[in-house]
Amino acid sequence: MERTLSFRGLFRISRPINLLLVAFTQLMAAHFLIRTSAAGLPVLQDYRLYLLVLSTVIITAAGYMINDYYDVKIDYVNRPEEVVVGKGIKRRMVLFLHSIFNFSAIGLGWLVAPRVAAVDFLACFLLWIYSNRLKREPFVGNLTVAFLTGLSVYLVAFYYQKSELLVLTYAIFAFFLNLIREIIKDIEDRPGDRKHGCRTLPIVIGFRRTKQVIFLIAFGFVCSILVVTFKINSPVLFVYFGILGLAFMWFMWKIYQADRKRHFTQLSAIAKILMLVGTLSMAFL
Repeated sequence: MERTLSFRGLFRISRPINLLLVAFTQLMAAHFLIRTSAAGLPVLQDYRLYLLVLSTVIITAAGYMINDYYDVKIDYVNRPEEVVVGKGIKRRMVLFLHSIFNFSAIGLGWLVAPRVAAVDFLACFLLWIYSNRLKREPFVGNLTVAFLTGLSVYLVAFYYQKSELLVLTYAIFAFFLNLIREIIKDIEDRPGDRKHGCRTLPIVIGFRRTKQVIFLIAFGFVCSILVVTFKINSPVLFVYFGILGLAFMWFMWKIYQADRKRHFTQLSAIAKILMLVGTLSMAFL
C-alpha cells in the first residue's frame, strides 16, 4: 500500500550522508579559509553562517526529492530496491515537500543577505530544470550538477567577500570531481536511461568514448588546480594536492579498467571519498 509519508522514506530520499558532506564542506571553508566575519569575530560565532549552511542543505535535499520524483521509472530499472517515491512517500507529497523546502531555503538565504537569496533561487531553479529536462540530455545535465556543487563551496566566500581565490580552488576541485562522478553515474545507469529515452553521454557517444571524455576532463582538472595553486603560492597546499594527485591518478586507472556496473558503483563512492579528503586539506592552510 502506498504511504503518504514515512520518516524512513523521507530520510532515504534526502540522502543524509550527502547533506552532511555539503554542510561539513561549507563549515570547513568558513572556519579554515574565511576565519573571521565582517565584525572581526570568529566566523563560527556568526549565526548567519549557520543560516547559509542550512539553506544550502535544504535546497540540496529538495533537489534529491524532485530528482527522484522525475526518475522513478528509471530507478525501477536501475535500482528498484532503492525506490522511495510511490512506496514510502506519495508522489504529490514529494512535490509538496519540494516546494516547502525551496521556499524555506530562499527565505533563510534572504535573512543572510539578498545576494545569497538570489543564488539560492538560481540553485532551486537549476535543480528543478535539471531533474525535469537537462538530466536526460548529453553532458549539459552533468555540467549543471557539477556547477552547483562548486557553487555551494564558493558561496561562503561570495557572502563574506574574503579568501575568494583560495575558496575558488576548492570550488574548482569540487566542480571537476563531481563532473567526473556524474558521468560515471550515467555509465552505471545506462539500462534504465536507455529504456526511457534519455540521451546521456554514454548512450549518445558510447561507453568507450565517454571514458575518453572523462580523461579529458581529468586533464583539465589537473591543469586548473595547478594554475590556481601556483597563483596562491602555498607550499603546503601544493604538497597536499600533489599527494592527492597520486590518489587521483590511481582513480583514473580504475576508471580505465572498469567495465562492469559494480565497478562504476565503486568508483562513484571513491569520488565522494576523494572530495572529502580534498576538503580536509583546508585544515592544513
